[in-house]
Amino acid sequence: MASQKEVSGLQALFGGTFDPIHYGHLRPVEALAKQVGLEKVILLPNHVPPHRPQPEASPLQRLEMVKLAIQDTPLFTIDTRELEKNSPSYTIETLVQLRQEMGATQPLAFIIGQDSLLSINTWHGWERILDNCHLLVCARPGYATQFSDPIMHAWLSQHQTLDPVRLNQTANGYIFIGNTPLVNISATQIRKKLNTGDSCSELIPDAVLQYIHQQHLYQR
Repeated sequence: MASQKEVSGLQALFGGTFDPIHYGHLRPVEALAKQVGLEKVILLPNHVPPHRPQPEASPLQRLEMVKLAIQDTPLFTIDTRELEKNSPSYTIETLVQLRQEMGATQPLAFIIGQDSLLSINTWHGWERILDNCHLLVCARPGYATQFSDPIMHAWLSQHQTLDPVRLNQTANGYIFIGNTPLVNISATQIRKKLNTGDSCSELIPDAVLQYIHQQHLYQR
């Protein structure tokens, strides 16, 4: 990680269980990277996600799938700190830790989906997230584009920017809603298809699909 004096271009974190990782994760993030000039996307596989059922694949299997998915894409790298925890992974705790490591001036963002933005006020410590990073939002099929709560709507309006340059010139504090492709794929859908023997070749990178079959994952 960069020290206080080694400020580089905008970097972003993207967390998830990745059970399994698929093109619905990768393609919107790649599009977002081009829009805002991301230098690096750091994938953060979760070990114990606090807001959803526990993953079917083991931490090591999910990590291996992430490695295989990004092996030919220099944009992506992996941070395993959440995967190594045996307690729930709260985004704010990881962000505070990374901010301390990277220094106060390093531009840092956290990538979320539109659905997560609209429920962000239910997150642990959400009020401090923009004190540590920007938020980059990927469009999600079927979700509203605005908060119904006027207080949250005002919060979004206060922090939203349409100018990617601001994200690169400041360390934190902005929300950017990207014009990303609407990739209607979910890991739940993929696990069901794999369980019934349906093809997932257009949904998952080939190397990941081969690993899933080798490990006999998502089959009952």
